[in-house]
Amino acid sequence: MRKRFTFLFTISFVLLLLSACGEDNSETKNESSVANDDLKKVSIMLDWYPNAVHSYLYVAEEKGYFAEEGLDVEIQFPANPTDPLTLAASGNVTMGLYYQPDVIMAKANEDIPVKAVAAVVREPLNHVVYRSDDPLGSPKELEGKQVGYPGIPINEAIVKTIVNHDGGDYDKVEMINVEFELGSSLISKQVDAVSGMYVNHEVPVLRSEGYDIDFFNPVDYGVPSYYEIVAVTSEDTWKNEQADIEAFWKAARKGFDFMVENPEDALQIILDNQDEANFALDKEVEMESMNILLPKMKSESGFGTQDISSWEETADWLKENELIDDIPDMNELIVNIEP
Repeated sequence: MRKRFTFLFTISFVLLLLSACGEDNSETKNESSVANDDLKKVSIMLDWYPNAVHSYLYVAEEKGYFAEEGLDVEIQFPANPTDPLTLAASGNVTMGLYYQPDVIMAKANEDIPVKAVAAVVREPLNHVVYRSDDPLGSPKELEGKQVGYPGIPINEAIVKTIVNHDGGDYDKVEMINVEFELGSSLISKQVDAVSGMYVNHEVPVLRSEGYDIDFFNPVDYGVPSYYEIVAVTSEDTWKNEQADIEAFWKAARKGFDFMVENPEDALQIILDNQDEANFALDKEVEMESMNILLPKMKSESGFGTQDISSWEETADWLKENELIDDIPDMNELIVNIEP
């Protein structure tokens, strides 16, 4: 689906460049109509090209929910995987969609000046996938097996956690860096399982192509139920544009409510707004993706709301796995926008 990196050592340098030159990053912008001068401009950068998980945004735009809140919203796509975080942190976009564990690592390891303002997907989508014709009864059976992953440390932490939690020995698992050839490595039997595939996209894609696969949900084996996707802004942007950000999420919640009540209509809206040149969508795959996503995006407290305990548990897990040295002050890192 999207190529998720954790190259945090580059982020500070990128932020310095962006702050110095104040680049517009116009190459990443999608076309939009001329804005009404009376509307406040707000920009959000997606974590990847448009797909089912972004339906609520395009619904809010098409149905006029953003305009009702006095906003002219521009949806942008990333040119580089870390753009949503770095451009939001530098104030070059109002908000960016990123990944909760990576946000914590960026704050803890690089002191990136971000605030998380909303939780979009409330559970991990990154699952450990294996072939059904070579089934695994539980994660401890990964002992003696080769597990492919895209060279990103969090995937090693996921596999270590689920194997050890299940009573196995992670030291007996051979982790193989297959870059982003996860699906092909699995199907061609170069590896026995993979970590880094997303249950809402790569899994439905492979199944639609006739491959029989199954997976372990890491939450069932000791990995905290971290937020897969969150929205971040900079500390300065939050200070100066808090009212606009709150208005944005009020409209986005209306978009999500429509998505829940009218999934087929919401799907058509995202299909109409797809970037066919870079990430063409398959209607059946995206419908399956939406069915998977909707329960993982819902919250009894309201779409987008955040629970500090999720941030604390995820940070504890990251520290246990030596991905961070110190845990950031979560009260400084997150804000909870009430419905």
